[in-house]
Amino acid sequence: MGSQARRVLVEVCVESADDAAAAVAGGADRIELNAALALNGLTPSPGLLRETRRAAGRTPVVAMARPRAGRFCYTPREFRALLHDVESLLAQGADGVAFGVLIESGGIDVRRCRQVMKVVGAAAAVFHRAFDEVPDVHEALERLIDLGFRRVMTSGGESTALRGAGRIRELIERAAGRIEVLPAGGIRPGNAARLIALGGCDQIHTSLRERGRGGISTSMLRELMALVR
Repeated sequence: MGSQARRVLVEVCVESADDAAAAVAGGADRIELNAALALNGLTPSPGLLRETRRAAGRTPVVAMARPRAGRFCYTPREFRALLHDVESLLAQGADGVAFGVLIESGGIDVRRCRQVMKVVGAAAAVFHRAFDEVPDVHEALERLIDLGFRRVMTSGGESTALRGAGRIRELIERAAGRIEVLPAGGIRPGNAARLIALGGCDQIHTSLRERGRGGISTSMLRELMALVR
């Protein structure tokens, strides 16, 4: 990226404590822990979080709070489960929680998000890629800022972050430091530098899964870290 380029923070998405240990060894700045990545991530169990917390050491761990796969509109029982999960994840040592709640029309469910935020307290609150389903991203961004979210994860509404790089840059400029924008979606060593240049981002989210094999690719992670340092 050149000697004048700013440092880019790398968050690595994992679904096991072994993945977390490998990510930390490879230089990851932050971990996001999920269960069932094949379903785009669900709430991890207390045992999984505890072991991941131990494996991560001082590296921050953000845990997914998503009670089921599918749309992000929840029944009252599902939402109560989400609230209990958030409380449990933080008690088990998560440094932050990633969640997202929408209303039926696709906008941010401000009332329910505010309830979750009360449970999150001073920990990091991250609105996950449910954001890519909202009809008006500018309005949604302002809602998240008003609610006090620290970070929003997005592919810019496209299938990959690189395809959505223009929208990502637009969101970063609009946020103006009031909330972090975390690009996610298909980020690999081969496209990270272009995404960073086009999107103007200072952090990225990646899973670096090895196709046909379990776990993250430590070689790809080291390659990526060399690119962004």
